[in-house]
Amino acid sequence: MPASAETVPGLAFPILIGDIGGTNARFALLTDETSEPVVFPVVPTGGFPSIQAALETGILPHATLRPRSAIIAVAAPVKGDEIPLTNAGWVITPADMIATLGLSDVIVLNDFEAQALAVAAIAKTDCAQIGAGAPMESASCAVLGPGTGLGVAGLLHTHDTYFPVPGEGGHVDIGPRTPRDTAIWPHLETIEGRISAEQLLCGRGIVNIYQAICLTDGLTPTHTDPAEVTAAGLSGTEPACVETLSLFAGYLGRVAGDMALIFMARGGVYLAGGISQKILPALQQPEFRAAFEDKAPHSALMRSIPTYVVTHPFAALAGLAAFAQTPARFGVATTGRHWKA
Repeated sequence: MPASAETVPGLAFPILIGDIGGTNARFALLTDETSEPVVFPVVPTGGFPSIQAALETGILPHATLRPRSAIIAVAAPVKGDEIPLTNAGWVITPADMIATLGLSDVIVLNDFEAQALAVAAIAKTDCAQIGAGAPMESASCAVLGPGTGLGVAGLLHTHDTYFPVPGEGGHVDIGPRTPRDTAIWPHLETIEGRISAEQLLCGRGIVNIYQAICLTDGLTPTHTDPAEVTAAGLSGTEPACVETLSLFAGYLGRVAGDMALIFMARGGVYLAGGISQKILPALQQPEFRAAFEDKAPHSALMRSIPTYVVTHPFAALAGLAAFAQTPARFGVATTGRHWKA
């Protein structure tokens, strides 16, 4: 059953940490309070019926030590004793993990809560800045990540403590602003009649934008894989794919700017996840930063806020490791999210 403590009193090492997305699951093992995470091979979420099966088959056979506790970040709101992933078939049941894997404790956080923790844990060399702006010391930050879905979180800093703020900001509405937007909007695939940011700013969103461009221009779409659209867009070989990445960057800039205003993120806005890393050349073009700054009457404020792409390959795991090893640095509430044997 969930424990009542607000902060981690000190989990038993070795601690298993995990970042569970809609497509891939990443795990690492912390042997003690000072060790570097031992990262295991990435496993596909769809390749196993459950997290227990993935761990028992794909992860723990590679471990030199058996974990005694676990901190898992999942791509879903964390509530109740059964946590279904938003964009995958797994249902995370901490009580089953404890019973099956012999763990004493399991803590479950939101995946972008972990990405926010990473902002406080990784080095500046693990980020690539886009455009101008300088971070204000101890100011709030915002984190966004287009992947299987669109994750959003905030990171507040006060009294020498970092407070990650999880949420479902990827599902906010987004609408057309330009004549080109107005032309392609009727051709975008919706969810129950609405277009959320996640419908455009994720892997399937890349395909959604591309196909809408083709339908608007009377072209026959030839791609259904976001990696194909991205590759053709970055290489400049197909105009529809080039425009897809341009629009994607602009829409991401718009939403990133909205989140910067919501969190007053003068400490910076960080783009996390694999897609941001892969399309970094497109994000470095003018469209992203121009859309980010276009927030009248606060454009001057927006120009002062820096934006970054997180280039660390396992940023969420780095954030979880920092929390596991130095919990006093972080104001992470675990009520209702900490299960004990």
